[in-house]
This record gives sequence, structure tokens and C-alpha cells, in this order.
Amino acid sequence: MDVHKELDTRGLNCPLPILKAKKALAEMESGQLLKVFSTDPGSTRDFQAFARQTGNELVEQSSQADEFVHVLRRR
Repeated sequence: MDVHKELDTRGLNCPLPILKAKKALAEMESGQLLKVFSTDPGSTRDFQAFARQTGNELVEQSSQADEFVHVLRRR
């Protein structure tokens, strides 16, 4: 997977990971991938809702221990 930008939102709680991802996506070109690292357990649901509402594609989500990774494709 060719990720264009990575965003570390570890330690931040809702809605900050989403807001930072929204800002990062706005600076990217259509089709580029953004990888977001989070420690907020609610971020899984938040990023699913964010993708539905904005039209950006949620390519992948994974979790390991207390860390969550979300990959979004800019619409």
C-alpha cells in the first residue's frame, strides 16, 4: 500500500483524531492515502462514520493492543 501521509493522533480523544485527519485530507490530492494512528477506542466507529459522511474511502482498519490504525483514500 502506497501511503502518501501518516498522522499520529495517539493520546488524543474524539473529535481531535477526526479533525486532524480532515485537515490532512484537505491538503492531499484525490486518490492519495492517509494512515492515521490512534489510541482512542472510539476512533474505529468515528472513522467509519467520517468516511460515510465525507465520501472518503475507508480502505483499512486494524488494531493491536491499545493502538488503532485507519487508512483513508482521499475522494
